[in-house]
Amino acid sequence: MAAPGTALALEARSLVKTYPGGRGKPRVTALDGVSFGVEPGTVFGLLGPNGAGKSTLVKILASLSRPDSGTALVAGADVARHPDQVRRLIGFVAQKQVADPMDTGRENLELAGRLHGLTGSAARARATELLGRFSLDASADRQVKTYSGGMARKLDVALGLMHRPRVLFLDEPTTGLDPEARSELWAEIERMAGAEGMTVLLTTHYLDEADHLAGRLTIVDRGRVVASGTPDELKAGLHGDAVAVELRETTDVSRASEVMRRVAGSADVTVEGRQVRVRTADGAAVLPSALAALEQAGVVVASATVARPSLDDVYRSHTGHGFDSAAGADVEVAA
Repeated sequence: MAAPGTALALEARSLVKTYPGGRGKPRVTALDGVSFGVEPGTVFGLLGPNGAGKSTLVKILASLSRPDSGTALVAGADVARHPDQVRRLIGFVAQKQVADPMDTGRENLELAGRLHGLTGSAARARATELLGRFSLDASADRQVKTYSGGMARKLDVALGLMHRPRVLFLDEPTTGLDPEARSELWAEIERMAGAEGMTVLLTTHYLDEADHLAGRLTIVDRGRVVASGTPDELKAGLHGDAVAVELRETTDVSRASEVMRRVAGSADVTVEGRQVRVRTADGAAVLPSALAALEQAGVVVASATVARPSLDDVYRSHTGHGFDSAAGADVEVAA
């Protein structure tokens, strides 16, 4: 928790949000009592499938939506009572490009600065600073429509930083970027949180990104917080190894599940498609016995692996499904 007298950078207290179900159907619950707190200077990873309540939560924290009940605070400011104050405290970088493609990078930044109340000279100085910081100075006076995907994404982040926000919301910041551009943006996010003490709320569908960047993670599923902690804490909470077998035929899944449960001596078995996974204390010792038992049961195995706990294992443990499949779930109800 934050030091005495220091406000948390982000705080949610028992947030509830529902939407009309439509055509006489019951209301849809997007958030069901969500609570968490984030200390200043933290990269806070918010994970969850589409439809879990993640987007609704971000909209409430950014003053774009109001909860039915509960409280949301940004740097101690109540989002519902003081939305204008909150908007001065935050930067928001949406997943879709926000820069005007017909203007230059410099023109986009200077306009954003003026909209945030900077004087002309201050906006020009800040734009020049950010163009250099994101290695866009050589392209500053080109139309944004000529930028590569990585350049356009870096410009979007720079736009969110023009007014020096205390909290920056980054929605899927590296989607579609090549490895080099992704690495550069990772380094900038780490620098903002470390050297500048900025709080970053990061939503991502890349678990390696969350593992690498986030100092703290919260997993939301079906409108509720199902897990919170540092990546290492969450992985350490899953004792033992994950043994996974990929089957040739989906008809063998039920039989394979029973065999794996019996051999591993564990009830922690999950099934996804043709893959059966079991958590056990010593995966290397269990795997040969499991393969022999599966062969004896007439189950044909295509591949098998043993791995230490990962964030995907954490996700599976708390939600019952893998992160890759969750990413393709239905989109949330719009605010």
